Amino acid sequence: MIRKSSVGNYPKIITLWLGLGLIMIFFQVVIGGITRLTGSGLSITKWEIVTGTLPPMDEATWEVAFDEYKETPQYKKINEGMELKDFKFIYFWEYFHRLWARTMGLVFILPFLYFLRKGWIDSFLLKRLGIVVLLSATVASFGWIMVASGLVERPWVNAYKLTLHLSLALILFSYLLWTFLLTFKRFPHITNILNIRLFTKFLLFILAFQIILGGIVSGSKAALFYPTWPDMNGQYIPDVMVEKGSFNIDNFIHYDKNPYFSAWIQFLHRNLAYILTFSIISFIYFYWKRVDSGSYKRWLVVLASLLIIQVLLGIFTLKNSIYQIPVNLGVAHQAVALLLLTTMLIMLFYAKKKKL
Repeated sequence: MIRKSSVGNYPKIITLWLGLGLIMIFFQVVIGGITRLTGSGLSITKWEIVTGTLPPMDEATWEVAFDEYKETPQYKKINEGMELKDFKFIYFWEYFHRLWARTMGLVFILPFLYFLRKGWIDSFLLKRLGIVVLLSATVASFGWIMVASGLVERPWVNAYKLTLHLSLALILFSYLLWTFLLTFKRFPHITNILNIRLFTKFLLFILAFQIILGGIVSGSKAALFYPTWPDMNGQYIPDVMVEKGSFNIDNFIHYDKNPYFSAWIQFLHRNLAYILTFSIISFIYFYWKRVDSGSYKRWLVVLASLLIIQVLLGIFTLKNSIYQIPVNLGVAHQAVALLLLTTMLIMLFYAKKKKL
């Protein structure tokens, strides 16, 4: 039986369940980053939702999987001569990424059926959870579309499709986070003092766009072309960006066949980072003196701390991207971006005109 809507009046176990879902999505994004940066994403060449649950169980099956990988452009153009033990390493990360997604499905569906039977999920929450399921299916589908883009011609996945997959995952995370916050019986709120909600939304917009640019930078491996800071190989604006006739659609579609795109996307990512950093610092300075809530100020401190860490991670990742992008720094940079997004969404939820 589905009870009537009662936002904020849910059993504590519902909140804990949704919180577990958020943690699992967070780690799925981290695992996805490791998968991408270790070049593991194309190691499994089929999308087998049920039969793919189990990895190869014997040496003969491993050889079959390895032979299938040998037909991919990645093996032929980058990893030719790879040994089976090295293949098992990259296979592990892609397999783990998919297994974690399947585990998330079980963690969602089994408790959901139990809570629904107990009548703990009302019509409002049921609708939101339905959207969560739809978003999850969309993320998974675009995950395979992304992988398939690297199995035909290029030896890596399409940067735009990778960014779309990441963006959809972050939309799913954000929507589930907002749903999670709505289940709290008591959540401290501040009034919409001096358009604080408007400015928070502005920061969220810039942050979201910056994450999208970061996904394209990562997918196109643009950091490898200009691993210097604060300049870009000795220039603020690289010469290739202003070459006559370079600004055309082909250079953006076939981004991996010329240095033009890498210069532009990294230039945009760097400079938007400066804008975002200045905007967040200004936001913290302005509202620190004008908001009385001690708990909200603690979130301002969290925001400032994450910003400093993220800026440093971005610089260190860039300067250490010699021949290959450092996995530990690259993954940490992506993880902190998600924590920044989480903090900004909580602060937006905080700034309500009235309690729910």
